[in-house]
Amino acid sequence: MNTSTLVQKLWNYCNVLRDDGMSYGDYVEQLTYLLFLKMADERTKPPHNQRSIVPAASSWPTLLKKDGDDLFDHYRHVLEELGKEKGTLGLIFGKAQNKFQDPAKLRRVIADLIDAETWTILGADVKGDAYEGLLEKNAQDTKSGAGQYFTPRALIQAMVDCIAPKADETICDPACGTGGFLFTAYNYIVHHNKNLTREQTKHLRDASFTGYELVPATGRLCAMNLMLHGIGSEKSVPVVVGDALAADPGKRYDVVLANPPFGKKSSTVILGEDGRASTEKDIVERDDFWATTSNKQLNFVQHIKTLLDIPGRAAVVVPDNVLFEGGAGETIRRKLLHECEVHTLLRLPTGLFYAQGVKANVLFFDKKPASQTRWTKTLWIYDLRTNKHFTLKTNPLRREELDEFVALYNPANRNKRKATWSEDKPDGRWRGYSYDELVARDKASLDIFWLKDDSLTDSDNLPAPEVIAQEIVEDLQAALEQFKLIAGDLGADVDA
Repeated sequence: MNTSTLVQKLWNYCNVLRDDGMSYGDYVEQLTYLLFLKMADERTKPPHNQRSIVPAASSWPTLLKKDGDDLFDHYRHVLEELGKEKGTLGLIFGKAQNKFQDPAKLRRVIADLIDAETWTILGADVKGDAYEGLLEKNAQDTKSGAGQYFTPRALIQAMVDCIAPKADETICDPACGTGGFLFTAYNYIVHHNKNLTREQTKHLRDASFTGYELVPATGRLCAMNLMLHGIGSEKSVPVVVGDALAADPGKRYDVVLANPPFGKKSSTVILGEDGRASTEKDIVERDDFWATTSNKQLNFVQHIKTLLDIPGRAAVVVPDNVLFEGGAGETIRRKLLHECEVHTLLRLPTGLFYAQGVKANVLFFDKKPASQTRWTKTLWIYDLRTNKHFTLKTNPLRREELDEFVALYNPANRNKRKATWSEDKPDGRWRGYSYDELVARDKASLDIFWLKDDSLTDSDNLPAPEVIAQEIVEDLQAALEQFKLIAGDLGADVDA
């Protein structure tokens, strides 16, 4: 079965269940539980003949044997019991609930959809892409809030193409969402290494990748997504659920790829004895950090620096405030420029993310050994924002839009980069700034633009009205987020 056929089949059932009040997110979650049980059962049969980690009383055959209210009761009991387990079972089934309203529809999904396929023999590209299609559809459902965990796949692919991970490297995403960076890196390695040894294949499956995710429900989706793409197994999935910023995990990685969560600074709601609620900023204090701040994005930059081995390389999506914020932001930028080789910045346009109001960039840097002299020589900046207009539905970012950037990044030999901008070519989107130029800027700001906005000087170059309206919304929401941050610093109680 090809991907499109399987996706269509999965969505046909989803449409039936939506009429019954089940959301996209609920549907994907229920599929995750049932797919896991079916695949675990398939592994017990030839040619695998593996012992299942699922207790016999909760196994796939026990669901197949039941119908009607008996099936409903048994399914609920299975979810409750498996949710009490530790390890992979606890990750997949923790706090699981039955969201089906009709026993007949649950039976149809079990018998006609899941049981009708042998999932373990389907190619990872088929079942993985099918599941990805469900996750993206869920991200598009703005009411669910799932879009904050979904990074545009064209951007992920370009970032991975620049980083060019190798078969023997370890790769981490400390804010992994549904696992897009990890399985894209896996696919890159497999595609570029056609003759992997059995040991290398095993290393890729079981030891190369690690993801950290704060939200248990998202960690569950990530675990299944990785399994369907060939990473991990029913016995072990490389996803850690918890607060990545809480402490240095001690492990170091060759590569870090990440899109940490955007939003206002961290805070905790405290309920006093008088019943009044107040907020207290979550300031992360760690000995391995350069500066103490409640700004999550700045803390993730510091955390990623810690996670990297020496030498190690990172590509991380950061909002604009990481580039220009003063105080701790300036301290972190100056330290990063000095102690790491900060070599590339990709300025992203608006309209790429499901979470609106996001003005983002991709920062590429390498961790280096301790040195008295600064490691950053030249920061190369590619401006994909000025005079570029994208929307999620009518004009989404495609991988081809990033071809020039990846070519100019020159993964094979970064020392041979050539600027496309010059005094004679003022429209060039690619130019370098020396270390001395960067640190001489106010607050060592990396918020740098040089292209002329055509819409300001020529009305014929105005984008479509719906694009203008969307960009106004994005600008206002981005400004609102900044005002929230300022108000929070001044002690105001700001709603999320």
